[in-house]
Amino acid sequence: MYRINTLRRLALAATLLAFCVVVFGAYVRVTDAGLGCPDWPGCYGHVTPTGAVAAASSAATDPGAAQAPIHVGKAWREMIHRYIASTLGLIIVVIAGLSLWWRRQPGVPRGLPWVLVALVIFQGLLGMWTVLHKVNPLTVTLHLVFGLTTLSVLWWLWVDLRRLGNSPWAGVPAGGGSAAALLRRAPAFVRRVALIGLIALALQILLGGWTSTNYAATACPDFPRCQAAWWPEANFRDAFVPWRGLGVNYEGGVLAPASRVAIHFTHRLGAIVATLALLFAALSAWRVRRDTHGRWAAGVVVLALGLQLIIGISMVLQGFPVWLATAHNAGAALLLLATLALNRALRRI
Repeated sequence: MYRINTLRRLALAATLLAFCVVVFGAYVRVTDAGLGCPDWPGCYGHVTPTGAVAAASSAATDPGAAQAPIHVGKAWREMIHRYIASTLGLIIVVIAGLSLWWRRQPGVPRGLPWVLVALVIFQGLLGMWTVLHKVNPLTVTLHLVFGLTTLSVLWWLWVDLRRLGNSPWAGVPAGGGSAAALLRRAPAFVRRVALIGLIALALQILLGGWTSTNYAATACPDFPRCQAAWWPEANFRDAFVPWRGLGVNYEGGVLAPASRVAIHFTHRLGAIVATLALLFAALSAWRVRRDTHGRWAAGVVVLALGLQLIIGISMVLQGFPVWLATAHNAGAALLLLATLALNRALRRI
């Protein structure tokens, strides 16, 4: 039992740290610090920005030495993000190693820890490509999406381990339930609706990442209309080109205003679709009166959705302050976990 509890505590620590990575990564992005250190994995060839500043000061005495300007604040934000992400990667490797070492123990997870190892390796590559490709929108958006995927898989692993650690049947696979347990699953229609809500939210998060990485958040500075129109003039054809080649510095954005309006407006339309899908999923789950867990999860989804909508609207009305833009990403992560919890509750055995 202590092995399950050890893995459970590590999974919880990793989940909380993954949430911090996602939120701090958003802060790095909205403060334009993604290229605070233009190399990888170090910062101007050093482990810390302090070392880079010291080296730059020494080079200043040499008239022939080429110097690159260092923005210390941005460099520290970027490196702190890397430090936290590296710590998360180390914990995930420890979880995977322990799951392999204790593989004969009933209930020890075997697949998810190694899925997490693959995710964290890919995340590291995306982090490197983000810098080397000058914050290319496609790379940065994928970095956000897979960061949230890592958070979701860690949360799922923690819930599995928590149930095993608290259950007198610890170590019994979830699929070994009785016929009576199978009756606790929600009707197929409700489960499908919840899955559709999850897919709609995932697509909306993808749109949100594309909006942020193309610097289109401020393209519609008014609400509920955009550019003082219910359907603004926009260039949709150029707004969603996924790849524009190498050698382009995307910091600050390269799209024309009409293209940025198209991205932002599409994100708002997506918010309407995702909101309706999630509300319908929550209402459908709430009506299954015999399912207490599903009803609780539905309530949490509605609360998280309301919070996210309030943050998004307030962000526009208050002129897109950094703290609200960062909170918007945190709200998206919480809403994603709540929606996953709803889907898991409706499918539990």
